[in-house]
Amino acid sequence: MMKKLLLLLVSALLAFQAMAMDLHQAKSMGYLGEQNDGYLGLVKANDEARAIMDEVNAKRRAHYQKIAAQNQISTEDVAKLAAEKAIRAADKGEWIQDAKGNWLRK
Repeated sequence: MMKKLLLLLVSALLAFQAMAMDLHQAKSMGYLGEQNDGYLGLVKANDEARAIMDEVNAKRRAHYQKIAAQNQISTEDVAKLAAEKAIRAADKGEWIQDAKGNWLRK
């Protein structure tokens, strides 16, 4: 009985992990895009994509703050430079924001 329950739990966990999307998938599926402010934005509503976006944006913010402090510049300036780089690096077909904040497919 215990062995059967354990097997069921492991199977459920593996199935959940197989369904979970990652950042690359969220971007290629059109849920997330690179904003012109250095952060990810939600292009199409999706709870899983929003969670990925929130996690990545928090890490980006911390990284930008660290770089800004080391170079005695504003976090916003670091984020803008990162945005330019991320938008250039976006794959064809992914969503990016133009200078006016409009979503465009690269």
